[in-house]
Amino acid sequence: MKRLAKETAIYGVSSIVGRFLNWLLVPMYTRVFTGTDEFGIFTNLYAIVALLLVILTYGMETGFFRFINKKEEQEPTRVYATTLCSVGTTSLLFILAVFLFLSPLSNALGYSQHPEFIAMMLSVAAADAFLSIPFAYLRYQSKATRFAFIKLFNIFLNIGLNIFFLLACPWIYVKAPQLIDWFYQAGYGVGYVFVANVCTVIATFLLLLPDMFPAFKSKPDFSLLKQILRYSFPILILGIAGILNQTADKIIFPFLFEDETYAKEQLGIYGACFRMAAVMVMFIQAFRYAYEPFIFAKNKEDDGNTKAYVEAMKYFIIFALLIFVGVMFYIDILKYFVTPAYYPGLRVVPIVMLGELFFGIYFNLSLWYKLIDQTKWGAYFSIIGCVTTVCIIVLFAPHYGYMACAWASFISNLLMMLISYFIGQKKFPIRYDLKSAFTYFVLAIVLYTAGMLPEIEPLWIKLLYRTVLLLFFVGFIVRKDLPLAELPFIGKYFK
Repeated sequence: MKRLAKETAIYGVSSIVGRFLNWLLVPMYTRVFTGTDEFGIFTNLYAIVALLLVILTYGMETGFFRFINKKEEQEPTRVYATTLCSVGTTSLLFILAVFLFLSPLSNALGYSQHPEFIAMMLSVAAADAFLSIPFAYLRYQSKATRFAFIKLFNIFLNIGLNIFFLLACPWIYVKAPQLIDWFYQAGYGVGYVFVANVCTVIATFLLLLPDMFPAFKSKPDFSLLKQILRYSFPILILGIAGILNQTADKIIFPFLFEDETYAKEQLGIYGACFRMAAVMVMFIQAFRYAYEPFIFAKNKEDDGNTKAYVEAMKYFIIFALLIFVGVMFYIDILKYFVTPAYYPGLRVVPIVMLGELFFGIYFNLSLWYKLIDQTKWGAYFSIIGCVTTVCIIVLFAPHYGYMACAWASFISNLLMMLISYFIGQKKFPIRYDLKSAFTYFVLAIVLYTAGMLPEIEPLWIKLLYRTVLLLFFVGFIVRKDLPLAELPFIGKYFK
């Protein structure tokens, strides 16, 4: 358990730090790009890549872990070689297909003027799918430090290349163009974000190459491959439904308007403001890394004792609501995260954050079907959420723009949360503290309304007023559910 906790922390740090640092690139993008439409291109293509990554991995990462850990499996490298060969072959075929049909594909996706954007990003998606298997092998070998090192190297290299292409090169081009005019093209803008991704994925491949040698020394087993594919196919369906629920708005939106430029401009505004809600996403991600090992360990230790799950849900809701109130109270400062061109989209931030909060609660609730080995319910809920999201976007986005996308995320996550709760109470009853959850939700909404409605000037008085409300919320939490005397390290100072 100590090793599990240590490795969870290492994996978590590499993921959360990566998300946070990439989040910090957004202010640069919104100031460097010539218009919101370029950020729309960025948002759209990254959503497509996220979907393709799920499709091109087709559940083989989970299949790899399932079969390499089977008791009867005597040759782990055989599983590694089989999965690596399978994903490598499909990724290579996909890249070949992309280049063969690049022109019609670019036209269909609305990038006829820049087909190289499609070529670069779809190739990156295929390469990332292939590299997911060596990364899985590192996790299987418990090489958490090497895993984190490569991930963090990948992140810092990508950030460095972004800064080089988008900030350093334009400055050098003005001062001494002869130094870089042999490779640098002024005005290429968002294209250099994709160039940075290509360079990063090549470097990551080279770093992981030594970890692929065990697979190269073994032969793929096609009978084993059939078993892994049968196991992985339901995971693929679940993955597609899940990722579409998160990215459908950013993929579909440009196709709902005749004016492509307008659609990309609006998507850019929505995408940039959506990322302002990433604080909630990062909190949920950090919670997820710790929670799954926790629930399975607690289930093994305390069969039938659900008190720990109840407490975990309560404190998740408390801190998620605290993040929501905190972000919204200081939105007048956080809005400088983007440029004024993106300010009209700030109204999506509270809706998106609450939607992500509902998704976090849904994840908490998902323990019931995981503990009773009925993961098919997760697929059902994801499909329901996905269909709801797509229907709302298609029906309402042409009339209400990106606000329909924000509400689609809110409604679909709320729906999945409620369905999972009511079915879960029949399949695996847990007496969650609904009274506490309702109290905190009502208090948070009341404080949010009280803090946002009054038009108070100047700004420092408004922020002071909201800070008092936030401190009241914190005080309520401490008094009711967070006795400071019981906290580690600092508890002795409050006894």
